[in-house]
Amino acid sequence: MKKLERALIELGKESPFYLYILIGMKRIKMDSVRTISLGFSRNGDILLFYNPKMENKDMRFIKALLKHEVMHLINLHFLIKPKDRRDKKIWDLAMDASINQYIEELDAFGVSLNQLIEEGHGVDNEYIFAVPPPQYPGETAEFYHDWILKRFEELGRYDIEALPSSPDDHNSSSDVNFDMILEITKSKVGKAFNMYGNSLPSGVQRIVERVLSKPALNWKVLVRRFMGVSMKGERYSTPLRPNRRYEDQPGWRHEYRSRLAVVIDTSGSIIESEINDFLSEIEALVKLTEGEVYLVQVDSNVTVVARYRKGDWRDLEIVGGGETDLQPAVSYVEENLKTEGVIVFTDGHADVPLSRRRILFVLSKYHSTEFKNEAMKMYGSPSVVVIS
Repeated sequence: MKKLERALIELGKESPFYLYILIGMKRIKMDSVRTISLGFSRNGDILLFYNPKMENKDMRFIKALLKHEVMHLINLHFLIKPKDRRDKKIWDLAMDASINQYIEELDAFGVSLNQLIEEGHGVDNEYIFAVPPPQYPGETAEFYHDWILKRFEELGRYDIEALPSSPDDHNSSSDVNFDMILEITKSKVGKAFNMYGNSLPSGVQRIVERVLSKPALNWKVLVRRFMGVSMKGERYSTPLRPNRRYEDQPGWRHEYRSRLAVVIDTSGSIIESEINDFLSEIEALVKLTEGEVYLVQVDSNVTVVARYRKGDWRDLEIVGGGETDLQPAVSYVEENLKTEGVIVFTDGHADVPLSRRRILFVLSKYHSTEFKNEAMKMYGSPSVVVIS
């Protein structure tokens, strides 16, 4: 396809980063694809399917869609597994909104999720595209997925069938080894970022940096050991969960009321790489919890307390830089937040705080051995883990 090849060349001149990732994909003609779509082979190849009719599209539109597919790959959207067909429609919309805001050609013709959900109309993905709610820019697909579900609940209607179709298919084969795809993708994106990352807008740079920052701890095991089974709260019906027994009836959902506090040491002894490691682990932790998570920043005193949701690392302002005293944060949590437990991220260059609730210390690679030993002596060895 001559126009697609020209689009790749022009895109490479504008941003070698995108070209480096795209050039290694196998390009395959497919009439059943609406425009362009990603796929994966069993041996780990990344496939770029395209409809030959794209030859009639504007060059800027083709380049924008190529960026769109790379952004899907960067954000690891292929790992998202919708629960059913209705959930897939919501995920498609959420993924596109999280991406289109970073692509000037698509963002310029965007319609916000507010308008799409409240008015119940779709977009054609030719001249109008899905973009985030104006009050929530720069968020992840996971955030927008949860936001859409919440808006449906608030509006009391669930006209999911009216949601717009995506410009691509977002499909992935179930027999693909996604662990292998994940490693291949991170390796390729990492190499492209090392060479050409400076050419990317700051927002896209932050996304790539966070994706490449792989959590070192197994939070599935740690959360299960630390939190146990969360207490179930009120049971309520919802059309968003199909009834397993009666297809025409709403299903049931339990509201989980677990509450967790995460304390992050922002004192002067903490270097930037440690902060990045902490945020990577906190993001992985939050994705596994059903309840509320509160982030407490502390140096010698508590500086910031805020509810933490998936993706908040993007706009998080780190406040601190003074001496280290973890006790004010632990005491604040016990007196004000009344959480089931507290997880403290620190380098340990301070005294071990006293806690009446369950506590877990996550120490950086530059931690104090004295702090580690004292914490294990006071709370037991399972209460301390180290980011390797």
